[in-house]
Amino acid sequence: MNEFFFLYWAALAVSLANVIMLGWLALTVLLNAERRHLLVWGAGGGLFVGCAFFVSHTAILVLSLESFGVWLNRWWRLGWLPLTAAPLAWYGMVLWYVDFWSANSAQKATVSVRRPRHQVGLVMTVLLFLILMGLMLFLSSLPSFVQTAQLQFSTTLTLGGFPVLLLIFPVYIVVCIVLSLDALYHPVPSERFMGDQARRRARPWLMAATALLLLVSLVVGGVIGWLLFLAQPRDIAAYGLALSIPMAGFDLLISALIALAVMMIGQAIISYEIFTGKTLPRGELRRSWYNAIVLALGFGLVVGLSFALQMQPISALLLATLLMTAFYALLNWRSYARREEYIRQLRPFVGSQHLYERMLMPPSSTRREQADAQPVDVDLLFQTLCTEVLAVLQAQLVPLGALASLVDSPLHYLDPRAGRVHADHLALPSAADATEPSSLEPELRVMLTAPALKPEIVCIPLEQERFRGFAWAVPLWSNRGLIGVFLLGPKRDGGLFTQEEMEIARASGERLLDTQASTEITRRLMMIQRQQLTESQLLDRRARRMLHDDVLPQLHAALLALGTLANDQRGQDVIAPLTDAHRQISNLLRDMPTRPVPELSQVGLLGALQQLVADELRAMFDEVTWQIDPQAWEGAKHLPPLTAEVLFYAAREAMRNAARHGRGSDPDRPLCLHVEIIGTHGLQIHVEDDGVGLGNTVSSAGAGHGLMLHRTLLAIVGGTLEIKSQTGAFTRVTVCQYAQDSS
Repeated sequence: MNEFFFLYWAALAVSLANVIMLGWLALTVLLNAERRHLLVWGAGGGLFVGCAFFVSHTAILVLSLESFGVWLNRWWRLGWLPLTAAPLAWYGMVLWYVDFWSANSAQKATVSVRRPRHQVGLVMTVLLFLILMGLMLFLSSLPSFVQTAQLQFSTTLTLGGFPVLLLIFPVYIVVCIVLSLDALYHPVPSERFMGDQARRRARPWLMAATALLLLVSLVVGGVIGWLLFLAQPRDIAAYGLALSIPMAGFDLLISALIALAVMMIGQAIISYEIFTGKTLPRGELRRSWYNAIVLALGFGLVVGLSFALQMQPISALLLATLLMTAFYALLNWRSYARREEYIRQLRPFVGSQHLYERMLMPPSSTRREQADAQPVDVDLLFQTLCTEVLAVLQAQLVPLGALASLVDSPLHYLDPRAGRVHADHLALPSAADATEPSSLEPELRVMLTAPALKPEIVCIPLEQERFRGFAWAVPLWSNRGLIGVFLLGPKRDGGLFTQEEMEIARASGERLLDTQASTEITRRLMMIQRQQLTESQLLDRRARRMLHDDVLPQLHAALLALGTLANDQRGQDVIAPLTDAHRQISNLLRDMPTRPVPELSQVGLLGALQQLVADELRAMFDEVTWQIDPQAWEGAKHLPPLTAEVLFYAAREAMRNAARHGRGSDPDRPLCLHVEIIGTHGLQIHVEDDGVGLGNTVSSAGAGHGLMLHRTLLAIVGGTLEIKSQTGAFTRVTVCQYAQDSS
């Protein structure tokens, strides 16, 4: 073994690695593209051109150890075709990266300045490419491999004693690479969603790769110039086989520089999806790219060694088989390790949520008390998600729509290493005020209420300066529409979120909101059930005690008095006790449940409300006014029976509360009731009284439990209940049932 052996082995290994990496990138671009249009085929074809060149380069290296036969010259001539097309293909890919091919009318101002620059360069490179192809295909200006090795160019088309092809080719590749650098410095604004951000992050990699290719072109030009200088008649005899080692060194240097450039190009393509059209990069694709690099280097070293040692074909085949087997085993091992890591990260989300323990917690318990009472809580899940899975600096989970009334407040996360970040984030005033996106930042509200916002949109980019450090908004959906938004800050490592991470954030956010809402509904229902059972037991005991201790003795005394009467029938003495007994029984019946409600299926929701006021509540108010939107009658007819019943009971509870607590401690205070029903965008029932307000009611203890129950029931059917009150002025209860999307 000598220095030529190691140079040959290294050159063959690098050449094989380039074949694998370029071929993998080409297939990845074509197979993973969002839409396989002409530009995608062009990018994939450009990478295949580079792969084809190194296929011929590898074949030339292998055949050069044998005699210079006809197959060597065939591979030599065939390899010059992709070698000539590769610089132009790279320039075309760079032009696509800077959106030269897809610039639309919205980019007209920028394109009008930068397009002529790129157009001139494109025309120049295409002309040089056509000239070179014409020289090779029609004028036989390409010397054979043997002629090149012997520096004999007399049979080719020359200019001043130098081959025309070898004079034009270095100029051509330098022009292509220089124009590529110029295009990278003067891009056109991207029209693709998130195109500018991904392009900014990929730009350093592409510029570094292009700089390496420029160095390659300069080395190639220098080597060609050196060979042309040595090809002069006075120098031919002085050089012979002594050129083999320097040429092998130059070949290895050029191949190694190209391999580094290919790795950087692959990093830009895979990490930022600049040629596939995807919105976000995919982490699994990035890992596959790293595996492809390991496979390329390992395969190149092993197979290159077998050819350098001139082993038998069966030995090379066995070595390649062992290598592929070992690589596949290592790949499976890493896959299992990643799978175990995924399971470890997701175990808190797929494990028990301890909902039964949560149901037993009273609603007045604080979140800290709930966290101390059970091993898993929503806050812990949210912190784990942001810390271990998403690795963000800050995040906020904001409930919207019907779920907002069931969630205490948005969930917050702030990494302690984040530095100075707004502590308030986008904090909402209260859960009641957060039922609609109107409580968010105005710009974010526009995004969330835009008609173009669909469940297919996974994420929305945000400007961190305008949104207090948040970089992404992930809309959260259910069958009833938008239920929340997951606001994400930048990642701790400063990188881009992957497609998988965004999907995890979306699914986890929806699950967390659903867990919070279902837990709160269950706990409220349990509390109401306990309260009703307690009240029922107390009422039963009270009735038994009154009947046994008061009513029955008085009736018994009256009967005794009647039994002692004489024939004159002096009944005046027993009227008083009988009257008192009647009054007590009447008071007891008044406290018992009222008579059944009107039949909703017959009179409808609005008719039942009017009948309720006329029959039961009219005498409790000095004045009752109605204002019903004509659309409300039609909308109420199409409500499902269960929804109509829930709305009726909620409105009835609001009216009874107004009658019971509106006058406060002054029973002679005038009290008016105003009922307004609006049928726009669903059904809205406003029950307003001009009483003392919530803060001045005498029996405020226990008040509101009924409305809490109805708020929970409304949330189940997709409605909301809001209370607004001003002391000494009014109390307004709004019951809303929003129109459901028919889709």
